[in-house]
Amino acid sequence: MSSTFRVPRATISGGYGRILEWYARRTFGQVPDTAYVLWHNRPLLKAVFGFEQKVAKLDALDPHLKTYAVMASAASIGCSWCLDFGYYLAHEDGLDEAKVREVPRWRDSDAFTDLEREVMAYAEAATATPPTVTDAQVAALREQLGDPAVVELTMMIAVENQRSRFNAAMGLASQGYSDVCELPLAVPSTA
Repeated sequence: MSSTFRVPRATISGGYGRILEWYARRTFGQVPDTAYVLWHNRPLLKAVFGFEQKVAKLDALDPHLKTYAVMASAASIGCSWCLDFGYYLAHEDGLDEAKVREVPRWRDSDAFTDLEREVMAYAEAATATPPTVTDAQVAALREQLGDPAVVELTMMIAVENQRSRFNAAMGLASQGYSDVCELPLAVPSTA
């Protein structure tokens, strides 16, 4: 699977472009396809990357739960680029790759705890259009995680919705980030 670039892949150039490419290759091994699309609107690119750097520092929510929620949201939307990159990040963070691979089919897997299942169910409910989150879901998560973590969880799901919907709309697909993982990329069916 490769990106179709519904907006043509831009040529990254200039001083800022060299820094961007250097940073991306040093950090991720390659330049994300998202950068080639966002390069068409550099103020937006800078705003998105700045926001992403700040969001990455949030720490009220357990990082494993955050990963499962973000990937469940991406799977619900069907963003293969986001799942691919999510597997890569989970690998880099030392998460159990076999368990992370089960996220797109978490309902049929016995790999997850009850709390992890509640988090992924919440992620799917928040991702649905319109959202189907219930008071009971939020109350259960508040009791187990606390308000700061629930607020962060909700925002991370919203952020992933932004990422996944942007990437899917722009025709971006799996870029091979998950190749460093021990397990192949599992993409949900979009039937």
